[in-house]
Amino acid sequence: MIGPAAGFIGVFILVPMVLTIWLSFHQWSTQTPFSTAEWVGLRNYEDIFSALSVGRDFKTALRNTAIYTALSVAILLPLSVLLGLLVYQRAVAGGQFLRTVLFASYMVPMIAVALVWSKLYAPTEGPLNQILGWVGIGPQTWLAAPDTALYSLVLLNVWQQIGYFTVLAVAGLTQIPNTLYEAARIDGAGPVQSFFGVTLPLMRRTLLFSAVIAIINAVQVFEPVALITQGGPAGSTNVLTFHIRRVGIERSQGGLGSAMAVTLMLALIVTVFAIFAANRRGGRE
Repeated sequence: MIGPAAGFIGVFILVPMVLTIWLSFHQWSTQTPFSTAEWVGLRNYEDIFSALSVGRDFKTALRNTAIYTALSVAILLPLSVLLGLLVYQRAVAGGQFLRTVLFASYMVPMIAVALVWSKLYAPTEGPLNQILGWVGIGPQTWLAAPDTALYSLVLLNVWQQIGYFTVLAVAGLTQIPNTLYEAARIDGAGPVQSFFGVTLPLMRRTLLFSAVIAIINAVQVFEPVALITQGGPAGSTNVLTFHIRRVGIERSQGGLGSAMAVTLMLALIVTVFAIFAANRRGGRE
């Protein structure tokens, strides 16, 4: 019964993964057939971690990706729990409407979000700088300065993703029995104590799932960089997915691009396993 689905997974996922790993040990131009690939062993991996320009650019892209991912997760998870608590309150009118509005932002394609936010961030005619001008704050550089460009993309990502993670938080809240809150109130616990003593512990699995999905989504960021910043200014938004495309496709260095892709995949696997290990250790304690 699962044969057809497994076949599609093997053809469209496993085969490209194995081929990418194989190519990472070869010197190969994407403009030539696979038969022209020349075995070079670990040289591609040595180059991307070396002090050469190839290595410096790769390490910059890796650092930008790590910062982007860490900030996105650090903002998305607490904010989704906060908004989840807000829309889950039955006594608050409009909770269902707010939930719909929040999730609607996730349904908007990232390409459209990137184009709209590029206009919001515009230096002169952008609405964000105009609003800041109303309160006496001068125009901000947003995407035009290396110090702020990456953080501006993080805010864009949070706006687009927050609806999805809020729905996940609400789903986690619905699994908590009301009897536990009633028992906490009888024991004299206030709202804050109930949140840290009941809500957060029982949302552990939901937050774990949300963290993994948020990390995977953040690592795969591509459209905002490709459409708005092109990796600039001064390489401050040059994330790994965009850099791999630039090296592997635009420069036709398929072997180097494959080595970068494999390194990104391994880093993601290690990160996810570390999160699960930390969760298991925390559960035992």
